Amino acid sequence: MKHDPLRGRTAVVTGAARGLGAALARNLAHRGAHLALLGHEKPALEALAAELPTPAATWEVDITDDAGMADAARGVRATLGKPSVVIANAGIAEGGPFAESDAASWRRVIDVNLTGSAITARAFLPDLVDTAGYYLQVASLASIGASPMMSAYCASKAGVEAFAHSLRAEVAHEGVAVGIAYLNWTDTDMIRDADRHAVLRELRGHMPPPARRVYPAEHVAARLARAVERRRTAVYVPGWLVAAQLGRVALPPVVLRVSRRALPRLAAREPFLPTGLLGAGGRADGPGSPGGTGSGRSPAG
Repeated sequence: MKHDPLRGRTAVVTGAARGLGAALARNLAHRGAHLALLGHEKPALEALAAELPTPAATWEVDITDDAGMADAARGVRATLGKPSVVIANAGIAEGGPFAESDAASWRRVIDVNLTGSAITARAFLPDLVDTAGYYLQVASLASIGASPMMSAYCASKAGVEAFAHSLRAEVAHEGVAVGIAYLNWTDTDMIRDADRHAVLRELRGHMPPPARRVYPAEHVAARLARAVERRRTAVYVPGWLVAAQLGRVALPPVVLRVSRRALPRLAAREPFLPTGLLGAGGRADGPGSPGGTGSGRSPAG
């Protein structure tokens, strides 16, 4: 008999309206999970909930709002039961030279990606303790190797990696498992927005061929769902990111050397300008992955 570890369990997905978050919700539902869909785009959330084959409910909430997330957690508990899976997927990005970046946009990326993830964990941690549950933090290749022109995004994704490592050590004795998803470029609206800007289009175009490949959201979601079932400590999509993790000490010098040669040449051809927030209007509903807020979308994980 097939074992379905997620059947009947409640899973929370932030940034669930579109992109990777929606793909994750569909995959988890087909594995039997009940879905709590959190995000900003209420009509899209409700449409997704209506198509899922298992019970699902929606909460329109900004993940940077402590009180709003606490209310959402109470609502999930009352409607679907205590969650045993929480996926911190919501994320946004912005690109361009740091010196020319808008301070509010730069800070918003940190608030959504890092602080929003911590608020998500805080809101649902009591439930995960009660259910001996699993928390999955969506991180990025940017957590491993920082890139020029993406300072806020890289800082936030390095931050969520460190946060997840710290949280894992704190709650392991309570039966809670914490995983980190390291993602590369995922095909979402955020990536399409990014490719309209020279600064990010050139950034991806000058990566080695394996690193510039864009992966379908459904493919990434399937890998993450399997990691959730198995309570993985880490999941890498694509798999070669494991090598990047092992060799991460060598990445900053390589990036520096390439940037010194490439950036002046590229800037002479087309000036690099700040992109502003990338995604669905710059709001905080939400990977994976190098996908306001990206409804679970991030340019490099």
